Order: sequence, then structure tokens, then C-alpha cells
Amino acid sequence: MNPKVPKLFGAALAVAAAVALPASPAQAETAPTSEAFDAYLTDLVETSGVPGLSAVVTHGAETVFTAGYGTDSNGDPVTEHTPMRVASVSKSFTAMAVMVLVEEGAIELDGTVASQLPGFAMADPRAEEVTVRQLLDQTSGFADTTIDVIELEDATSLEDYVSRLGDDSLAADPGTDWAYCNANLNVAARLVEVASGQTFADFMRERVFTPLGMGDSATRDEDVAPGLGYNSLFGLWIPREEAPGFLDDSGSGGIITSAADMGRWLISQNGEGTQLVGAEGLEEMHTASAVQDYGMGWSVESDGTLAHSGNLMTYNAVEWIDPESGYGIAVMTTGAGLADVTWAGMEGLSAIVAGETPAEPGRDRQVFELVLGVIALAAVALGVLGTVRSRRWAEKRSGRQAWRIALRMVPVLLPAVAFAAYPAGVSFISGGRTVPWPQMFYFALPLTVTLMVAAAAGLVVAVARLMRLRTADRSVGSAA
Repeated sequence: MNPKVPKLFGAALAVAAAVALPASPAQAETAPTSEAFDAYLTDLVETSGVPGLSAVVTHGAETVFTAGYGTDSNGDPVTEHTPMRVASVSKSFTAMAVMVLVEEGAIELDGTVASQLPGFAMADPRAEEVTVRQLLDQTSGFADTTIDVIELEDATSLEDYVSRLGDDSLAADPGTDWAYCNANLNVAARLVEVASGQTFADFMRERVFTPLGMGDSATRDEDVAPGLGYNSLFGLWIPREEAPGFLDDSGSGGIITSAADMGRWLISQNGEGTQLVGAEGLEEMHTASAVQDYGMGWSVESDGTLAHSGNLMTYNAVEWIDPESGYGIAVMTTGAGLADVTWAGMEGLSAIVAGETPAEPGRDRQVFELVLGVIALAAVALGVLGTVRSRRWAEKRSGRQAWRIALRMVPVLLPAVAFAAYPAGVSFISGGRTVPWPQMFYFALPLTVTLMVAAAAGLVVAVARLMRLRTADRSVGSAA
């Protein structure tokens, strides 16, 4: 799972496409209405084309709006009770589970993980110093660059997951740097199991979901089965199974829930309704660490609000709370693409609750995919043209020095080089997250196909030229 990668594409597109309009005085004085939320989301769904979306808005101890739009993979209407994967939004739930046990004295928040979790060991002596708090605020030193996250995706349980860390190391001294790494919250989830004596699924159901009345929620497909998610390819939404990986009971991204249940969660997170921990514990989870604006499963924004996105290969989600105003927002979609509709939806709804006019939903995905489609078609056309003209190209260059010929081949081989470096490039712009090849054929499918087509076209032209050149050289040699 690499939940933040789609958001990077979406944020870049949103910056280019969104135009924020100032709120009029009259708007600032008008309380947000269900009609305003519905009108905005209806426009967002129609404009973005996302197959299914659900959302909830809470204020104080009340859910003031919740709704679903579109249809699921079974053709049924999406409602506020439609279960969806929320990916890394799960991190705040896992942090809550840990904090429940901290307040009961079963876990020591600033104690080391090694002293509380049998089986936790790494090929780095500094791992002995990692504390539970550092797992939750992701300052443990865990990073995709020094942990084999691809191997971890094959884990069959949280216990197995932790055991696979044995040959990995830290990227920094614990507590000195921040790196977003799913291993943090999965180790924390295993600690919940050991400290409570229950499976993570049972603990979450009995100690988190049931007290909050979250009847649509679970940590495993077998308990609450979501439908298929979707990926977009040049404007066509394709239903697909989620990418293989460690999802069941994953503390970093395994939770399945609904908009209605997220409303109960947001109310509690804003200090209203049923409380799972004391006010001090809640405040501690919402407080940024000393090295990054990130608390325990929450990003702490500059305006005092808290948010966290969740991005899987076929589902997107986001949660947002404003402790000052008491508002909470969650948006979830059954589709994942190069533009994150949920983040745009959250920004639009948060503008409405602030009495502002939200930015009009853009067609970022459609425009970007149209451009990629044109590029792909152009690559095919150039590939055909280059192959047809390969004889003429070879005849002009027959007998020339090899380095000159190689230099002439560089332009047609560049797309293949770019394609070969593609996952590494995406990993780099994703802040060091590991993005393996298989994941490139999900949320980034249009870009992947375009690069693949361009690379294939260039290679075909290169091969055709070399074959023609060889024939031309032989003809010159025979004539001599």
C-alpha cells in the first residue's frame, strides 16, 4: 500500500485547475445547509465522473449531513451505509486502539516497543530504542528506503509481519526525523494484539467500533465485504480487485467502513458523544511531534485543523476535523485515479462549513487523461511512421561510424529509458515511498499505458532501423 502516491498527482492537478472564489458577506453569515452540501457533491460526482462517492458532515455531537452518490460494482446505489476501504485513514483508528490500552496501563506510550512486543527485532541496534509514541507519530526511523516493504506485503498476519522486520534497518535515529511508513502502524496493531490478548479485529470491534455504534465497520473483508473499486483508463472506469497486499487486520490501512460510521468517529474525535479515551489522551493524539506537523494518525494543518488521506489502488478516502468549530468531514470514493476526488471534496465541504464558496469541481482527471491519450496515439503514429521510413534512414547512415549511429538512436530510445525508470521516479517524487511495478497499473494506469506505448513504439523503430542498417551495410559490402 502506498496511500499517498495518488494524492501527489491529484494535488498537482488541483493547483493547476482550481480557482477559489471569495465568499460574500452574506455567505459568511449563512449557516451551511444540507442542500448546499448535496448540490456541491452532486456537481463534484458529475464533473469528476467517479463511479461511487459517499460523504458525511458532522457538527458538535450531531451528523448534519450524510449521503451516497453513484453505484457500487454490483450496480446498487451507493448510500451512507455502503462499506468502503479507507486505506490510511485507518492509522488514526489504530492510534486510538493503542491509546485505549495506554490509559488502561497495558501499554506504555513512551516505553520501548522492544520491551513490550516479543518478536520485535531488527538488524539495527537503534531499533531497541524505538518507542510506541514514535510508531504512532512516525518518527521511529522506519522508512521505505531501509525496510523491504514489498516483502512485508506478503505477510499472512500481524505476527508474521513483525517477524519479517528482522533483516531491516532504520533510516534515522528514533525521534530525530519523520518518514511516512506503513510499518509503523502495523507494528502498533500487533502491539495491540499482544497487550490486549485479542486479535486486532476483535479488539477493534469490541473496544472501538461497537462503543461508537459503528456497525458497518471491520478490519477484514470476511466481516464487512466492500465491492470492487475502480481505476480510470482514458475516461473509462474499470472495476478491479484491490491490488494484492497486506490488508486484513492491517493497522496502517485495513479498515472498511461507511460514511454513516465515519460520522460517529468524527464526532468522537471532536470530543463529543461517546469517548473512548480521556480529553488529555485525545489531545495528545492530535498534537504534532517535535519534528513534523503530524500527530498520531493525523496531519496537523497550519490552520489548526487535522486531516488524513487514504489512498489504495482502487479506493480513496479522507477525514478532516476542526476542533475549534466542531465540524468534521469524511469523503470516500470507490475509484482511484491520478486525481484524488476525495481531497477535493473535503476542501469543498470545509469551505462550505466555513461560510465560503467552494472552488468549482474541475475536470482534472478527464483533461489529464485526454492529454495522455493523445500522446499515446501520437506515439503509435510516430512508431508506424518511423518503421516505414527505417529503410531510408538506414540507407543515409550506412557505413557511418557506430557512435554517430548510436547518437541518432537516442531520441527513439528515450521513452524506453523513461519507462524503465518509471517506478523509481514515482517513488522519488512520493517522498521516498516504495512504489513497485504492479502498483503502476492501478491508480496511474493512464500514465503507465502512455509511457508503455511510447516505449514500445520507440523500441520497434530502433529494431527496424538496426535491421535495415544491417541489410544496407551488407548491400554496400556485396557491391564492393
